[in-house]
Amino acid sequence: MAASEFEIALEQIVEEKGLSKQEVIGTIGAAIAAAYRKDFGERGQNVEGEFDPETMHTRLFDVKDVVETEEEMEKPEREILLADAKKIDADVEVGGQIRTEIEPPADMEFGRIAAQTAKQVITQRLREAEREMVVETYSDRIGEILNGSVQRIERGVIYVDLGQANGVLYPSEQVRFEHYNIGERIKVYLVEVRTEGRGPELILSRTHPDMVQKLFEMECPEVASGAVQLKGIAREPGSRAKVAVWTDQEEIDPVGSCVGQRGSRVQAVIAELGGEKIDIIEWDENPVTFISNALSPARVISVKLNEENKHAIVEVDEDQLSLAIGREGQNVRLAVRLTGWKIDVVKEGEEPKTAEQRKAEREAKLAEEAGDQDAEAPEAAEDAKEITEDAPAEGEVQDTDVDAEDTTTEDDVDASEDEGVEESDETKND
Repeated sequence: MAASEFEIALEQIVEEKGLSKQEVIGTIGAAIAAAYRKDFGERGQNVEGEFDPETMHTRLFDVKDVVETEEEMEKPEREILLADAKKIDADVEVGGQIRTEIEPPADMEFGRIAAQTAKQVITQRLREAEREMVVETYSDRIGEILNGSVQRIERGVIYVDLGQANGVLYPSEQVRFEHYNIGERIKVYLVEVRTEGRGPELILSRTHPDMVQKLFEMECPEVASGAVQLKGIAREPGSRAKVAVWTDQEEIDPVGSCVGQRGSRVQAVIAELGGEKIDIIEWDENPVTFISNALSPARVISVKLNEENKHAIVEVDEDQLSLAIGREGQNVRLAVRLTGWKIDVVKEGEEPKTAEQRKAEREAKLAEEAGDQDAEAPEAAEDAKEITEDAPAEGEVQDTDVDAEDTTTEDDVDASEDEGVEESDETKND
């Protein structure tokens, strides 16, 4: 290969791999040195190579560490006595190195074996350098939202092309019911850069709570500047989230800043999260106020606190009970995560049921259902007997009309845990 052709190839590698030119040149020198050491050097010998892209020539050096006495010498192939080293370099000291140029055999310079070995080492070194570049580039971006495109999907795992590297979106980090197509643009949150195994692995997420934080930073200048702080995020990805916001600046409305004019800002975040509903509530250092806000959109009458157990009993009007609990308990469940308090929601004037009471009610209900099934069993057997007796003989045809009646059993649901209601409009508008 001519020097001009090599220069073109070198520039192409630098551009494609995102590596420095000097790094690639150093890799080539190391590869040629490895080829010499394998086929012509001594076992354990330390050989270094210096490649000159202009002349296409590689200088090889035998490198030895300087030791003072023979007693200190452990690896003769890599060490040299100080007295002998002084004959080569009068200024060398113990702990230094002596580099002696090696004259390679005539068939060494880009010979078939050397070239093949060099190619393998170059490929390996470039791969290692590429991995190091990925780790260095993306380690500083952990906790950021990255833009990418879906490269491929294998066994539920989504591989995302991020430009300089590929990331992995495991099923546990995907939002339920979200579907992705090859080539589709996608925003992802960088959770971790794993370096163990065959190479660096960029762990991505669409479910991480901090993804909501970063999206609000992108949409709300007040959040990006720190004027409005997101004090807490509770999220059930793909369904609903609650965000507690706060500011110490009286002239700023923290909730309004995040909602935006006519809901424009929060709607942009909702759209990016695939329609995930978001409640924005105001954080307060007073737990009574904070818990009341967290149960929004329900209106709270009172909050009684047991600070020792971090347990709150919240009273609401009867018509607000279902709203406070939410569909399948989602509203109160998110409020618990957001505030860090255990919350029981009850109608005004009622006491919350104890765990023992709820357990007893469930057992009684199960026993009642089992009794109903036992009572129906003899009737079912008698009906089966009558049908058998009335069945036509073999070869005989009989017309039979059967009326099927669907039976639906409604389970009573404990209000403090499982009562389901239709969700109201949770997004506040300016």
